[in-house]
Amino acid sequence: MTMDRHIPVHALPEEIQKMPRDETVCKYCGISYLILHEFKDMEEKMKAMEKEMKFYQGSVEREKTLQEKLQSLSQDFQEYKSDCESKTERIKILSKDLKNQQEELQSANEKLKRFEEKLEVAHKQAQHFSKTLDQHQLIMKETLLLLPSTKSDLARIKKEVSNAFQHWTSLKGDIFLQLKTISEVALTEISKLKKYLAESQCDKVCLENEVKDLKLSSDAALMKTQQIQTLLQKENELQSKCLELQKETLGLHSQVEAIGLKFHEATAEMDNYKKLLLVKSKEIDECQRELKKLEFETRISESRHTRELKEKEGILLVCQQMCKQLQEEVAEKERQQENLKRRTSCSENELEMMKALLSQTEEEVVTLKKEREMLLVFHQNRIEELRDKFSQKMIYDCREKIEFELIKDRAQHSAEFEEKILQLKEEAELELNIEKQKHQELIMKYQREQEELQKKISSLISNATNDLKREVTILEKKLQDSQVKLVEKGEAKEKEIQSLKRVITEFESRLKKEIDSSESLRQDLKREIKQKTDELERVAQEQMQLKKKINQAEEEVRIKFKKSLL
Repeated sequence: MTMDRHIPVHALPEEIQKMPRDETVCKYCGISYLILHEFKDMEEKMKAMEKEMKFYQGSVEREKTLQEKLQSLSQDFQEYKSDCESKTERIKILSKDLKNQQEELQSANEKLKRFEEKLEVAHKQAQHFSKTLDQHQLIMKETLLLLPSTKSDLARIKKEVSNAFQHWTSLKGDIFLQLKTISEVALTEISKLKKYLAESQCDKVCLENEVKDLKLSSDAALMKTQQIQTLLQKENELQSKCLELQKETLGLHSQVEAIGLKFHEATAEMDNYKKLLLVKSKEIDECQRELKKLEFETRISESRHTRELKEKEGILLVCQQMCKQLQEEVAEKERQQENLKRRTSCSENELEMMKALLSQTEEEVVTLKKEREMLLVFHQNRIEELRDKFSQKMIYDCREKIEFELIKDRAQHSAEFEEKILQLKEEAELELNIEKQKHQELIMKYQREQEELQKKISSLISNATNDLKREVTILEKKLQDSQVKLVEKGEAKEKEIQSLKRVITEFESRLKKEIDSSESLRQDLKREIKQKTDELERVAQEQMQLKKKINQAEEEVRIKFKKSLL
């Protein structure tokens, strides 16, 4: 036979329930008289334990949801990482583009420096040419200053030659007159001598007188010959003067030839200068073309830089929007973190509540153990009483079955009770430890990830914004400086080109004037030299004729004198 479990149906009155425990519990066995109340308390405790078990089951579900949220947050974090990497790559690409633009600007600046150096070299060459032109102008001025002196010398020489020629003409007239008179006198005397040969032979005295007269006439002739010799000396002096004049004319010819050589050299230099000017004009044209190309390239680069600035401003706006989105996401993450902190604080509070409940349950378990022991003692006593009663009633018929069933029931109840208590304790402790560890790890992970995210996001945002602002300001400054420099250099180069053109035109006009004046002077000098050479040739011819005539006259005088002597 089995014993049925009898559960009281009706509750005790409130007065009995409010009675103290000493009055409701047996002093000997320790069993409460208020069994229904104890059963109710046990049922409430079991309900509380079931609620706790449900709560723990819900905590597992919460853990799953938290893990899912963690996975979603990790995915978001990876997405943010990928976005940050893409942004860093974009920043690197932009930095590379900026470096390329800086290199292009540097190359343009180097080209401009080269053109400036070329222009400086051209300016130096132009200054050198201007100096050489000034030197040639000074030489031409000196020659122009020397030309009037040479003209005056030539005029003086002309006057001296004309005076000498006039003197020679007067001397020629006198000599011819004297020769005519002498020849006439000699002819008359020869006729007289022929007529009076017989008379001379007859009249020696007359002849002697005539000889005396002839001696006197010979003395006069000797005097005339002396005069002729003086004239010859004068002629020699005039010849020496003519030789000196010829030497001077040769020196003037050499000077003229030197001036002509200098003029040829000057013309050659002028041709070289013209060629150099043409080359420089070509170089200036090439420089102007290159300047135009550079201006076009600078305009293209300015347009490109403006486009890039607009693109970078758009990128900045996009980055600012992304930063705003990231800030909003960070705020959402902070909110989620705050919610997680709240949840963790709630979970910590719940854990503390669970710890308190565990302590209470442990105390209750201890009390239940005590009650179980008391119940065991009570059941043993009761079993003994029942044994006694059933021994009297059943007389050893069902003793073995009853004892066996009682032992089974007792062992089953005790084993089940102990197993349930141990399972509850172990499960509660394990779940609490697992939840504690998980919550702590999650909290630490969230805190670390959030701190790293905040640091990275703030650093990335600040670095990106600062770098972009710096690059934009640097590019704007460089563009402004390059524009100002290009404008200034273009104006300076235009001014230099205009000044060079003016100087070149002035030099060309001066060269043309000087060439015209030098050519006119050269032609005048050639004409004067030709005239002087013609005059000198005439004077030389006249001198030769005079010499011939003087020689003829001397021979005639000698012949006459010899004849007279004979």
